[in-house]
Amino acid sequence: MNLDQLLPALFPAGHRIERNDDVLTGTATTAAGEVTVIGTANKLEVGVDHALALSACVLASTRSHPTRPIVMLVDTAGQRLARRDELLGINGCFAHLARSLELARRRGAALVSLVYGESVSGGFLSFGLMADRIFALPEAQVRVMDLRAMARVTKQPLEKLQALSLSSPVFAPGVDNYVRMGAVEAVWQGDLAAALAAALSEPQRLDLRRERGLERGGRLLAHDVARAVAAGEA
Repeated sequence: MNLDQLLPALFPAGHRIERNDDVLTGTATTAAGEVTVIGTANKLEVGVDHALALSACVLASTRSHPTRPIVMLVDTAGQRLARRDELLGINGCFAHLARSLELARRRGAALVSLVYGESVSGGFLSFGLMADRIFALPEAQVRVMDLRAMARVTKQPLEKLQALSLSSPVFAPGVDNYVRMGAVEAVWQGDLAAALAAALSEPQRLDLRRERGLERGGRLLAHDVARAVAAGEA
């Protein structure tokens, strides 16, 4: 689903979302009330300028409406791999964006992400993955790292990682695998406006991704290891 189809489906009551250099910022009306909207479009490779624009919108929302929910629409091919962005400290700008979202959360804003296109690497980690609850459309593509890049980083043969991806969702891309791991809570189909309103109306909860991953058979150790660490047993 492209952005021109998505926005009226999510916000039939209207929105005031601007698109500048494929960065989305603005507000929208939902059945659960007004929300701040940030996001990316056209498989944007997120760079320094994009990260600062997104964080500025988050901070403005937190300043004026501390408890207003923030909806993040994700379509990114990852972080921008450019010399200029590296020299300007893209890692620090991504950290600033993540801290801005954490501040919003601590001030009482619910954070909800919807992956409607691609969600890859640092472009996803810096804002979409920061949400309390993450949802996706069926046609979305979710992967933290391409297997070819993972092979270069881990020094493991690509063929070995491809074989592992057949049995372990941790190594495999795709929405279904991230649902199994608990990172994506659910896939939305049908009435998207109703699905968003329901997600926003539910009270904020503790992070249940480890529990979901265990229940769905996608992450079998994270829950017990985290519990042991918290209890001082590890």
